[in-house]
Amino acid sequence: MRKIIVLSMVSLDGVLQAPGGRDEDASGGFRFGGWTVPFTDDIYRQAVQRELQPAAYLLGRKTFEIWEKYWPKHNDFWPAINQGQKYVLSTTRNKSDWQNSVFIEDLEDLKRLKKSLGKDLHVWGSSELVHLLLAHDLVDELRLKIYPVLLGKGKKLFDTDAHPATFTLTDSTVTKTGVILANYKRAGTVKTGKVGA
Repeated sequence: MRKIIVLSMVSLDGVLQAPGGRDEDASGGFRFGGWTVPFTDDIYRQAVQRELQPAAYLLGRKTFEIWEKYWPKHNDFWPAINQGQKYVLSTTRNKSDWQNSVFIEDLEDLKRLKKSLGKDLHVWGSSELVHLLLAHDLVDELRLKIYPVLLGKGKKLFDTDAHPATFTLTDSTVTKTGVILANYKRAGTVKTGKVGA
């Protein structure tokens, strides 16, 4: 069985929209595209290089459409994204000229993909897909880069429909610019108690 690993750059208020560039995704009037760039340093760059190693990719249609225009022209920075298998959840598309792209349609396809043999599935961006995965308890790991910035409006990493679950912190680092790199592994159910008891 494959793991589903969500990798996300996220603001303190949970926004993940358009972290890499001004023109990446201005939908909904979002005006802070490229908000992660001022926080990049050597520690951050090394962490990202580790995450760009070959994997299989699970993407929502909107993220896929942004990426299929960009990454084939930037193979020198991230060759693994072009060579790797890309699974795209979409009800409106079923083909692409971008090599190694496979389209899936629904939750049952996602569950079958997770149960299949192959490389772990890395989810980047794709907020609606992440919401669906979290709602159905299909996320095995979260690899978050938490930036010291509030963005207000924008697409969020978490919504109100996530399946209650606990995660264990497996690795963490703080960059010189204050970005918290935190990796979490799915641990179990939510337990409650009483403070002071």
